[in-house]
Amino acid sequence: MKTYTLKALTDEQKQQFDTDGYVIVKGLFTEEQLQEIDCTFEDISNNPIPGYYEPDMSPNTSDPLRRYPRVMHPHRFNDTAKKYMLHQPVMEVLRDLYEEDALAAQSMFYYKPPGSRGQALHQDNFYLKVESGNCIAAWTAVDAADEENGGLLVVPKTNRYEIECPESADANESFTTHYVKPPKDQQIVPARMDRGDVLFFNGNLIHGSYRNKTKDRFRRAFICHYANESATKIAGHYKPLYRADGNPAEIESSTDGGPCGIEQGVPFYH
Repeated sequence: MKTYTLKALTDEQKQQFDTDGYVIVKGLFTEEQLQEIDCTFEDISNNPIPGYYEPDMSPNTSDPLRRYPRVMHPHRFNDTAKKYMLHQPVMEVLRDLYEEDALAAQSMFYYKPPGSRGQALHQDNFYLKVESGNCIAAWTAVDAADEENGGLLVVPKTNRYEIECPESADANESFTTHYVKPPKDQQIVPARMDRGDVLFFNGNLIHGSYRNKTKDRFRRAFICHYANESATKIAGHYKPLYRADGNPAEIESSTDGGPCGIEQGVPFYH
């Protein structure tokens, strides 16, 4: 049996990911790089881009997420977003987690301004449908994230659970409609993060977030999803995928209806 030698992670970090389904890694972005991300998405926030970012900029907007919706697939129209989706230190961690190269499938940017609703608990690979293998998210905290401003919540060890059929979420607290009930024997815990920390988590891990309860703190995050290089399929919405060198990778589209008989070719909002 071939032994894989870690390049970016410690044995303890790899063990935590394999056991709990997630790990927080520090130091993958410099402050200069974070400031470039700041400036890029500050500029995008004031410039609607049909199909990717469509804010309601009228003065009477009551829902903060209408003024600051998430930016979907910014790597498809912005070179800085694509550069950091393929950020070498992130790709090196992903290689350790997969024990093979990773393929970049999706990028997103969340502003999550004060008062914003959260997102009900869910599992990412319900949407990405990576086969065989799994997706992994790299969730970069552009602002410090905690319970007050709606930081991410995770349910450790649910990476070992199968993909569940979601129930309906509470629209008063979640801007998305799906909710996956966590197992009774597992606890929901906050993933407290400093600016620049990156949370990597398995596609079956149950996770979500609560409302941003602060009056003056955004909870910005740059979030990307990846597939393992040996995967053969992914939902078509996420194609084309990219290798670490920026070249596209060929992969088939998942065409089945998923575990709940629901078509998976719809946009994924995280």
